[in-house]
Amino acid sequence: MTAIIYMSNHGTTEKIALSIHKLIDKEDVHPIDLSMNKKPDISGYKKIIIGGSIHAGAIQKRLKDFVAKNLNELLKKEIALFLCCMKDSEEAREQFDNAFPEVLRKHAKKIEIVGGEFLFDKMNFFERYIVRKIAGVKENISKIDNQKIAEIADAFR
Repeated sequence: MTAIIYMSNHGTTEKIALSIHKLIDKEDVHPIDLSMNKKPDISGYKKIIIGGSIHAGAIQKRLKDFVAKNLNELLKKEIALFLCCMKDSEEAREQFDNAFPEVLRKHAKKIEIVGGEFLFDKMNFFERYIVRKIAGVKENISKIDNQKIAEIADAFR
């Protein structure tokens, strides 16, 4: 069995997780949203795909805490990690490295930075202000890399 464990603030990470689920197309694949299931039992899963997104330079605290609390168990399983972020190249890699512990990154079968989205209609006033100020973006934008999503799914079929 495979779990896709994710945390999504504005829906992009959930969109990616559900895309992976659809591409794997197996009945024994279970998406688990950490905002709904705060302490999932991962003992019955052989494979786990973990995904989160970057907000204000860091991954969601709940996802980071989940990984820290379950690290020993995760290291016994086949793992993939993905990160949604709007940065490119070296900065994105640095955010990825800060999001997941090195031991888990080295253990992972697949790691991908899958791009991201700025969804103004799902942001609060403060988030919209920050995105406009720092990223210079004033409207919805998507930079999702569907090829990288397919590569994660291919690795777990």
